[in-house]
Amino acid sequence: MTIKIYSDRIDIGDFTLFEGNGGVQFDGVARAENFLGNQSFQGSVSGYVSGGISSNTIEKFPFATNSNTTDVGDLLTVAAQTVYFEQSTASSKTHGYLAGGNIGPNIVNTIQKFPFAVDSNSTDVGDLTRLTRQQQGGASSSTYGYSVGGTTSPIANNTLNVNTIEKFPFSIDSNATDAGDLTRKAASICGQSSTTHGYTSGGSDDSPAQVNTIDKFPFSTDTNATDVGDLTSAKTSPAGQSSTTHGYVSGGNNPPVSTAINTIERFPFATDTNASDVGDLTQGRRSLAGQSSTVSGYASGGNQSPPGSSNVIDKFPFATNTNATDVGDMTSGRYAVHGNQV
Repeated sequence: MTIKIYSDRIDIGDFTLFEGNGGVQFDGVARAENFLGNQSFQGSVSGYVSGGISSNTIEKFPFATNSNTTDVGDLLTVAAQTVYFEQSTASSKTHGYLAGGNIGPNIVNTIQKFPFAVDSNSTDVGDLTRLTRQQQGGASSSTYGYSVGGTTSPIANNTLNVNTIEKFPFSIDSNATDAGDLTRKAASICGQSSTTHGYTSGGSDDSPAQVNTIDKFPFSTDTNATDVGDLTSAKTSPAGQSSTTHGYVSGGNNPPVSTAINTIERFPFATDTNASDVGDLTQGRRSLAGQSSTVSGYASGGNQSPPGSSNVIDKFPFATNTNATDVGDMTSGRYAVHGNQV
């Protein structure tokens, strides 16, 4: 197709774009097929909660109303084990993805996905580059899911943290590839997604010591992350949420590790800077799931202090800095759960 630009019009093949009465006119038909552009991470229909301690259930709840979850499917069963936890998550516009994690006594590298259009079980669609990964952070571009950091199998009674950034395509079912490194080895981190970058926040290093680092890596090229700011405090096992302008970190552990917190903090995508405290969850929780609608962040499940599994779904607005409200319940109390949205 030939495109010619003139002072008063643009010819595109046999059609013309020109100035007419009331504005710009086109004498053909413009169609966009399979066009994603800068697709946003947020969902507009439903949030999903899956897996966790003693469960392989996939549940969903509506964003339009404050409501409880419903059971819509199951995660994979591997070697008769049905307990999935500490996986990374990613969301395309059509599927929810989970990568790695702990299945019973085993740490695996499986990538699985489940459809948003119908209530269905997940399927195995590929593998991470490392044989075993858990406690990673997750991020999503318009075309790839990312699994970042985490720990490998126990070695000499200690876990070995990694700094790997891996990505896998949404367009085909395929294994992940190595796309770069974090600034540090980190596990029990959470992830956030802007339209151009993935982020990881908090976690623990190989000491192991809790950290407050915010790392950022680009979606456009495979390259290492950079340290762009700090959380208000060091923490592990928080949930991550994303608006179009900010990344959010909710809940988690503050030192000592057994102390679950209720803090909600956020950092801007437009500038590299530290996070600020913007509100509180209804209860302190760690190892909880995060979901993001176009207007609100959600925090689901988790483990309380003193220990006890929660089934609470909290919701907080992106437009104002305010505390979360309890808007529904999961089918059961669980921690080490995973979040997706559509």
